[in-house]
Amino acid sequence: MDRTVSGPHELVNPPGMLSPLGFSHAVVAAGGRTVYLAGQTGHRADGTLAGETLVEQFDQALQNVAAALMAAGGRPEHLVRVHIYVTDAADYRGRLSALGESWRRHLGVHYPAVALFEVNGLFDPDARVELVGTAVVTGA
Repeated sequence: MDRTVSGPHELVNPPGMLSPLGFSHAVVAAGGRTVYLAGQTGHRADGTLAGETLVEQFDQALQNVAAALMAAGGRPEHLVRVHIYVTDAADYRGRLSALGESWRRHLGVHYPAVALFEVNGLFDPDARVELVGTAVVTGA
C-alpha cells in the first residue's frame, strides 16, 4: 500500500485500485483545527469573472482557495479534501494538462482526496467551476 506524507497528512492509495493522478484515494488527517472553505469560483475581488474559459476560471478559483486558506492560518498542504464542481466535465477532461499546471502553481504537488462533479449550473450562470475544500491546519 502506498502511504505517503504530504505536509502533515498521510495520503493513502491502496494497491489494486486505480493509480491516482492528481488526487489521493484517502487522506488521514493529522490532528489540528478543521477549516471548511466555502465554494470558490473564478471571481476576482471586484466581482468579475477572471475570464470565460474553464481554465481561466479554475486558475482564479484556486487562487481564491489558497487565499482563503492562508487567511485561516493554513497552507495548501493542509488540504484534506477538494470537491470540484464543473458545468462541463468533458471540457474539464479535455484540459487536464492546463488545469494541472494551474493546480501546481497555486497548491503545489499536494493532491488531497478530490472528487469531480458535473452540475447543471452554479449560482453565477456564467461560472464554469466552483471549488469546495476542507483543510486540517496542524500546529494551531
